[in-house]
Amino acid sequence: MTEARKGDNVKVHYTGRLEDGTVFDSSNGKDPLEFTVGSGQVIAGFDEAVVGMATGQSKTVHIPVDKAYGARNEEMVITAPLEHVPPGLDPELGMRLEMGGANGELIRVVVTEITDSQITLDANPPLAGKALTFEIELVAIG
Repeated sequence: MTEARKGDNVKVHYTGRLEDGTVFDSSNGKDPLEFTVGSGQVIAGFDEAVVGMATGQSKTVHIPVDKAYGARNEEMVITAPLEHVPPGLDPELGMRLEMGGANGELIRVVVTEITDSQITLDANPPLAGKALTFEIELVAIG
């Protein structure tokens, strides 16, 4: 039986849970997730979990913070004067925005606080600092 290895294109169904059991993402009712093993398209722990799986095999894997989205970095939380908010944008708590980075790249942020004079934006990935558990089923290799 063929097993998935680095460089293989694979299709998987998955359900991702937080440590308290809350489902944060799932492919249930959708097309399977397709990626190339070892290419960096998915988090390291997920990638590593698929290596060695055979088509039709299922497993549950616990992924520690360092193999998921990494630790939260407080340097990625920015507070700026409200006057820096573009005209016509009415920010709300939890709103997801994109802003330009120092090198011209787009950075995704979430509005985490708004006061009368300032806005706080968090550029950490939403799952940073969290260990994750995935139920993975390998649907196809190739």
